[in-house]
Amino acid sequence: MNHGVLFFDSAAIAYIVSFFGLLAARIFNRSWLRTAATGSFITAFLAQSAGLLWRGISLNAFPVTNTYESLIFYGWVFALGFLVTLGGGLLHGRVRNGVGIGVGLLVGIAMALAGSPLLNPDLVPLVPALRSHWLVLHVSLVFIGEGFFTVAFIAGVLYLLERRRERDDRADLLGRLDALIYRSIAIGFPFFTLGGLFFGAIWAKHAWGRYWGWDPKETFMLVTWLVYVLFLHVRVQRGWSGRRTAWIAVVGFLLALFTFAGVNYLLRGLHSYA
Repeated sequence: MNHGVLFFDSAAIAYIVSFFGLLAARIFNRSWLRTAATGSFITAFLAQSAGLLWRGISLNAFPVTNTYESLIFYGWVFALGFLVTLGGGLLHGRVRNGVGIGVGLLVGIAMALAGSPLLNPDLVPLVPALRSHWLVLHVSLVFIGEGFFTVAFIAGVLYLLERRRERDDRADLLGRLDALIYRSIAIGFPFFTLGGLFFGAIWAKHAWGRYWGWDPKETFMLVTWLVYVLFLHVRVQRGWSGRRTAWIAVVGFLLALFTFAGVNYLLRGLHSYA
């Protein structure tokens, strides 16, 4: 058996069950469905965590060295961002349920793509440039930051959709979603900055002999970072909120997603090891 595959397959099934359970709970308004779906989500997260740990031990390295592993870890940080940001039950049930549906869908897609026949789940020896402890700091912190950006993205999409509806609790719900967008980005931004710019530059110096070289992935990571700088600036200094900041959160995540996946296939550079 390929290392971790059984855990990942089990997690994928549990995430799918969670997604449809949360969707059914939202449609039929049944608390037991929401409870069961939440339990399935946590079970999936634990199975995915065990698979990553097993694979990392087997590889004797941080398991983000190819597209297969990166997709699984990317999905894991989506789930982590959701659990950390919303797991405490501090926000309205409809907010948690709506964001949970979105996160469950994204994680399920990531796991499905990783498990497709297009990607090889076998353990692959590391290329020399990846044999560095800077890999762990750079990639893990960037992905953790993006996990929180994912929550902000989904909350932003929900905000934009809810603005078009007429509900009695519309103002309260929009306020909670707006607060969630800000809180998620405020948590994720330091991780993204430290991992992407600081440790990324150190690893670039270690691997290629320079701190910055305008590689496509470096460039798009900088553009993504600047979008989130813009968000924090207009939110804190200018007092912006609502629709405008929701759109910035959506655009920032789409840029982060393109930096993670699209750059490797459309603008190949030094980061395209997979």
